[in-house]
Amino acid sequence: MRPLSDAGRRTAPAQVAAAEAAATAQDAAERQRGLRTIRRVLPYVWPEGEAWARRRVAGALAALVMAKLIAVGTPLLYKLAVDTLGGEAQGPGVLLALGAVGLTVAYGLARLMTVGFQELRDVLFARVGQRALRQLALETFGHIHRLSQRYHLTRKTGGLSRIIERGVKGVDFLLRFLVFSIGPLLLELTLVAVILFVLFDVWYLVAVAGTVALYVIFTFRVTEWRVRIRREMNAQDTDANQKAVDSLLNYETVKYFNAEGWEAGRYDGAMARYEAAAVRTSYSLAFLNVGQTVIITSGLVAVMVLAALGVQRGDLTVGDFVMVNAYMIQITLPLGFLGTVYREIRQALVDMGEMFDLLGQPPEVADKPGARALKVSGGAVTFDDVAFGYDPERAILKGISLRVGAGETVAIVGPTGAGKSTIGRLLFRFYDVTGGALRIDGQDVRDVTLDSLHAAIGVVPQDTVLFNDTIGYNIAYGRPGATRAEVEAAARAARIHDFIAALPQGYDTQVGERGLKLSGGEKQRVGIARTILKDPPILLLDEATSALDTQTERSIQGELEAMGQGRTVLVIAHRLSTVVRADRIVVLEDGRIVEEGHHDALLARGGKYAAMWMRQGQGADG
Repeated sequence: MRPLSDAGRRTAPAQVAAAEAAATAQDAAERQRGLRTIRRVLPYVWPEGEAWARRRVAGALAALVMAKLIAVGTPLLYKLAVDTLGGEAQGPGVLLALGAVGLTVAYGLARLMTVGFQELRDVLFARVGQRALRQLALETFGHIHRLSQRYHLTRKTGGLSRIIERGVKGVDFLLRFLVFSIGPLLLELTLVAVILFVLFDVWYLVAVAGTVALYVIFTFRVTEWRVRIRREMNAQDTDANQKAVDSLLNYETVKYFNAEGWEAGRYDGAMARYEAAAVRTSYSLAFLNVGQTVIITSGLVAVMVLAALGVQRGDLTVGDFVMVNAYMIQITLPLGFLGTVYREIRQALVDMGEMFDLLGQPPEVADKPGARALKVSGGAVTFDDVAFGYDPERAILKGISLRVGAGETVAIVGPTGAGKSTIGRLLFRFYDVTGGALRIDGQDVRDVTLDSLHAAIGVVPQDTVLFNDTIGYNIAYGRPGATRAEVEAAARAARIHDFIAALPQGYDTQVGERGLKLSGGEKQRVGIARTILKDPPILLLDEATSALDTQTERSIQGELEAMGQGRTVLVIAHRLSTVVRADRIVVLEDGRIVEEGHHDALLARGGKYAAMWMRQGQGADG
């Protein structure tokens, strides 16, 4: 049994050492990440080529220094006033000539000037700071939209919104407290230490420096421990928010399955974990506050005892005693916030690090250097031996070769999982092909700009998602800046104008989140109107009516066919009845084209298409 016991005794310390090493490595990584984050923020505070911003920053720093110099000189006026009242005044004749009352007034003016310069500092820096926040928020927002569909499918909307929110707040905190709290505090501590050393002796400097050093070490060590707890609390907060947003976005599904209790339980479970971490944070804060108070009070008492002994010996005046007390209170007050500020700075760096990591996430699909705008002459679309797979180990398309001529309507049909919708995503370049090439009028879509490609293609998806705004706004989204007359003309073409005009608020009617206040057919017609307003040369109908009932589908089919006149149309369809008028029908199976031709010809062939037509005609799932 002894060897096993020895092994057990060796293993436990090894595990503890490994855990400590991991924590140390994580802390080192966090510090490196924090320095990298600060370097990322500095260009926004000191922007290149923007003289007005640099002048404001320089002015703010000058006001900060003036505020601290006056603040450090203020206790000297207090001392002279006390000594003048006690008949022990010694100092510059100009100041002594003011008398006790004049020195008291000067003391009040000095305090007023200190506050005045601090406010001037904030006024000068406010525009620079807010502009930096706006730039960062806009950059992050724009970058998220540039990220690939694959990235968005793997992330949760609630989590992304929290990363942006906390990151921008972190930048705001860092700008205000790192520049205007930590820097000024260090300057003030240095000035006070020099004054105590020059006016008194080295022991005052030792007492102050020792107190500050012990306070800082204790504060930073405990705060590092608290940051780990806060990191866990943040993770649970994000998890709870994701669950809440996901549940609310799927409100109807929750109702359909009577799952309110289940969703509440999931949310409460996440909040319970958040509660546990928050309680630990509160306990650790109490420990930090008590420790800081003990250290600060001990240092204050030590310095005051030195000053009291000096007064008793006759080396110091009562004014000196009062001045020392004023200096100690002056430096201990900001020190009292050091733990909070340091913790918040650390947390801000973590939050900003997450945001900058998001900014560092490269888009999977991006413009090539020197990419040119797409020039559409006719709108011919060519798939040349296209291969693609969302996962490298699982191919979806296996050598698709297809040409859709200018102004031609081609339908792509096939069973679920054949790769129909994938073709549409490749055309819009949500993803890049992994083999072969996809061209529009002979131009490889990878060689043209994404903006010009997206402008040339109009998409009517299976489920049109609307913004939580007015019907007019949602239609006008097809071409921002369109006039009201153009919006109404598009609505007429989509045969929804009469319905909108009959509403009490007409085009100003709110559609609700994701358009939930409209029926499926009404939403789809708004989507059609939006695409008509965009007026693209190439049209992609991605199962545009498969979510609708048969009657609504038939009523909308005419608008879709009218919209396709004069355009190159690629129809991805599940219901074969919607594609019988297509110029050509392509049958896709297992990522390959197995049949191609006109509706009648394919039926006469008696192959896959004919079998699918037969099954759908009998009411079976095709």
